[in-house]
Amino acid sequence: MNVDAVPQEGNATLDGHRKLMYARDASGHTVTVGSRGWEAEEIVTTHAVDALVAQAEDARARVVAGTASPLEYWMYERRMDVALLSQTSGFWQWRVRRHLQPDHFAALSPKQLARYADALGLSVEALKRLP
Repeated sequence: MNVDAVPQEGNATLDGHRKLMYARDASGHTVTVGSRGWEAEEIVTTHAVDALVAQAEDARARVVAGTASPLEYWMYERRMDVALLSQTSGFWQWRVRRHLQPDHFAALSPKQLARYADALGLSVEALKRLP
C-alpha cells in the first residue's frame, strides 16, 4: 500500500487514537504512517466485541444455573478464550477447560486461584463470584 492510500476514514473503536501501518513511500521504501482506520475495520471489530459480550452473558447464565464456574464468565468478560487464559495463567489448556466446571473450580487451591486472578486482573474474591 502506498502512503497516500493509508485509510483515514476514521474508526470509532479507536476512540480518536491513531495506529501505525506500514506503507511504501514515493521512493519505494517501507515507512510507518499513522492511520485513523476505516469503516470496514470498525464493523468487524464491533461484531467481534458483540460476540464476546454474548459469550460472557451465556457464561453468566451457565454459572447461575450451576453448570459452569465463575472462571468461565470472567474468561469471556476479559476477552479471553481457553488458549489465551492458558497462556497467561500457565495452566495447560485441558486443565483450564476442566476448571471451567464448577466442581473442579471449587477444589482449586488458593495458589491456583491466585494464578487465575492475576491472569484476569482480579482479586481472588472477585474471581469466585459474579459481579
